[in-house]
Amino acid sequence: MTTTSNYELLHADEGAVPVKAWVRGVPVDEGAKRQLRNIAALPHVGPWVAVMPDVHLGKGATVGSVVPTRGAIIPAAVGVDIGCGMAAVRTTLRAKDLPDSLAKLRSAIEHYVPVGNGRGGEHRRLPDSHATRLAKSGLAQRLDAIHAKHRKLRTDKLDKQIGTLGGGNHFIEVCLDEAGAVWIMLHSGSRGTGNLIGSYFIELARLKLEHRVLGFHLPDKDLAFLLKGEPLFDDYIEAVSWAQDYARHNREAMMDRVLHAMRIQLPKFQLEKTAVNCHHNYVQREQHFGEALWVTRKGAVSAREGELGIIPGSMGARSFIVRGKGDADSFHSCSHGAGRVMSRSEARRQITLKDHREATAHVECRKDAAVIDESPAAYKPIEAVMAAQSDLVEVVHTLRQVVCIKG
Repeated sequence: MTTTSNYELLHADEGAVPVKAWVRGVPVDEGAKRQLRNIAALPHVGPWVAVMPDVHLGKGATVGSVVPTRGAIIPAAVGVDIGCGMAAVRTTLRAKDLPDSLAKLRSAIEHYVPVGNGRGGEHRRLPDSHATRLAKSGLAQRLDAIHAKHRKLRTDKLDKQIGTLGGGNHFIEVCLDEAGAVWIMLHSGSRGTGNLIGSYFIELARLKLEHRVLGFHLPDKDLAFLLKGEPLFDDYIEAVSWAQDYARHNREAMMDRVLHAMRIQLPKFQLEKTAVNCHHNYVQREQHFGEALWVTRKGAVSAREGELGIIPGSMGARSFIVRGKGDADSFHSCSHGAGRVMSRSEARRQITLKDHREATAHVECRKDAAVIDESPAAYKPIEAVMAAQSDLVEVVHTLRQVVCIKG
């Protein structure tokens, strides 16, 4: 490992592109390093891979990585939680406007926004505002066009899940910033439809791999790729772009319902101008170093100069509204959160219910065993993660949550 000015250079095998990692002061597990070496060895990847400080082993590709490709896309690097990301908005409410007990506010939000996986996390009846949003968005027509070419894709979750949270690490939070202003922050993506799209094209890429004549070793079938010029490449771009747009609409619809719940429970308020809606699992065409690249951010956020982003901590840790510094070596990127330091199964073995309740004592949230794998101890210290990427972003606001809703 060689140290350069702002990142550490993780040396891959000979013939691979460099891996530039902003990981000073944060742990990087060996599994993630192996996965990064495999990605860096692919001939379509380059000019290098950028690694964010929240890096950890992922399915398909390393979480916390930025993978630029030329003339190819790796569907498993984008993953199945397509368009997953964050939204945040600041209100005119202040800490003094919140009641002493926030239990009713949490219950109200959970009433208006379906949370969790399965049927309980879907709408029984689509709210009129969501139906209007879908009608105006053109999402249904675009999905029909995709389905016409790929009949095995299911489309029945479209209207059931717009404006819903899902499970896992997705969340809705009410937060206070350094001045006592109340924020709403939420984390979700393209839900079941995006998952189905991702899984479907990952499998097609694997099947396509069986018929390719490769002049190189592919160390992991999850790195199966689609090449520009192939019909499947264009179809995937169409489908992944749809899922990313759906994810953005999903967060906007959810935010509307959260604000509705808050207006019922709290004094009158307005929204201030500061609002952010950003993906952190996605792929798009970008210009870097004079060439057009397909840039896959797997657990990473765009941080162009002046661009606002969101870096959340865990259930009991601080979160940050940041402004990008436009660092070229990182492909204008930053981390998407704290990053896991232990797997979900390991967290359930190591973290006790007492530990979880103590770590979240200041937050109105679930305190049961089912969310222990999301407890703060399962994640890297957010302070260390932020310090490691000080050349990528500057902190605009520091948030601490007072309500956290998990699926």
